[in-house]
Amino acid sequence: MSDHVVYLDASTKEYDKIVDGVKTAILRGAMGRKMPYGRVFPDDELFFILNNGEGLVTAKAKVKSVFNSPKLSQEESIQILEENSVKLNLEPKQFNRFKGKRYLVVVEITNPEILTPFSIDKSKFGNMDDWLPVGNIETVKVA
Repeated sequence: MSDHVVYLDASTKEYDKIVDGVKTAILRGAMGRKMPYGRVFPDDELFFILNNGEGLVTAKAKVKSVFNSPKLSQEESIQILEENSVKLNLEPKQFNRFKGKRYLVVVEITNPEILTPFSIDKSKFGNMDDWLPVGNIETVKVA
């Protein structure tokens, strides 16, 4: 079991949808195999930060299941987005951003929980991605 820090899009209210239980899966996609492809597993814990500049972890959830797609055509990527539309609860602009991506990762989550906000030390992560595999959250938590 491993912990991950996941940045959520503030403009599309991903965080609110997760804590309200109307979004039960997180999507990542790219033209190549990028984080978290092949690096997130059931029972891992996700810690959420809004990408609004505050940099505070404010909620967490447990990973229920993970789908790492094979290389996809545009039609196949659209089909996966449509099949998972209820869980993903995407805004139209998010749908348009991900359709046509060759690799999609659908991470189904459960038990979202609001936390007392805390900061993390990002100095170990030179390449600031929107998904950080931290191993154990306690090792990056700032007291």
